[in-house]
Amino acid sequence: MLGVIAAVLTLTVSGLLLSSAVLASHQARAAADLSALAAAGVLAQGAPSPGACRSAGLVATANHGRLQRCVVVGMDVWISITVPAGMKGLGVATARSRAGPAPGGGVSPSQ
Repeated sequence: MLGVIAAVLTLTVSGLLLSSAVLASHQARAAADLSALAAAGVLAQGAPSPGACRSAGLVATANHGRLQRCVVVGMDVWISITVPAGMKGLGVATARSRAGPAPGGGVSPSQ
């Protein structure tokens, strides 16, 4: 009986750890995508690159993440975000994203 209880407990804890890691991964991807879009939107309005990165950092923080890297090249923005896992000892999830205008200026050809 003790073996069954130990097995169930081990599976439960393992499931919680895995769920926490997966959740952190999803949060990091969402925060990176939203931060990159926010920065690209600021650039599209004519703001300088520090303002775009500042906007990306605010969006990352609002999404429980931390801006690790923000690189602006022209109108393109590359973002790297980390999100801590919900349980101690699991580390952080990292995600990267890029945003900018569509190739060709984003205008579809007329038919």
